[in-house]
Amino acid sequence: MLKPILRCLGTVLGTFAAFTSVALAAPGDGIRQAVAAQAQINDAAAKSQQTVSALSDETQKLLEEYLTSKEQVDRLRVYNQNLTNLVRDQQEQLTSIDRQMKDVDIVEKEIVPLMLRMVSAIEQFVKLDLPFLIEERTNRVAQLKDMMIRSDVTISEKYRRVMEAYQIETEYGRTIEAYRGRLKGGDGAEREVDFLRVGRLVLAYQTLDKEETGFWNATAKQWEELAGGYQGAITSALRVARKQSAPDLINLPILAPEAAK
Repeated sequence: MLKPILRCLGTVLGTFAAFTSVALAAPGDGIRQAVAAQAQINDAAAKSQQTVSALSDETQKLLEEYLTSKEQVDRLRVYNQNLTNLVRDQQEQLTSIDRQMKDVDIVEKEIVPLMLRMVSAIEQFVKLDLPFLIEERTNRVAQLKDMMIRSDVTISEKYRRVMEAYQIETEYGRTIEAYRGRLKGGDGAEREVDFLRVGRLVLAYQTLDKEETGFWNATAKQWEELAGGYQGAITSALRVARKQSAPDLINLPILAPEAAK
């Protein structure tokens, strides 16, 4: 870029020297030569200006290209930093996932035996509990036992189902319920009756004609008929359980603690 500028300066200086030498010549010839020299100077100056303008435009263009390139480099630097942060975060997530996978393996080894014991415990509990909704509760336990040996059911789903069964059994202890079912008599014959369950304190029945009322004697592990004084109480309790009447004090056959020993 400096070489064209030096060439322009050399041309101007050379022309100026020629003009000076012409000025020292004869007057008539000197005027003509001076005019010619002036023309040369003007022409050289115009060419020099064109060269300077061209160099200025080129310099401006190079400056704009430099600034554009610098801006692109800055954007790339920011982008690369963001990618670096993303890669670091992904590596941390992979490390966390790997740790969680190891923890899951440990949990599975510990929770599966626990769930098997829980299913066995609830099976024994149903057998020893008051004999209400026997078919429904027995089927629920059977389904749990079948589920525990299935490979297409996840550990989390097995755990959810086991806990759900425990929750259902827990609810039985604090609710009152009336339902219709079949009761086998002492002669082996079955008849349809209305059952009344009050938590796990009382399990009673009443025939549909209300002629017979009885309850489950947990001590003797058998059904026993109740005296006629309980007939109205059980009928009222059945109506309360079905939400056909408002709650009220009800006289129910509950074994005393001494009798249950």
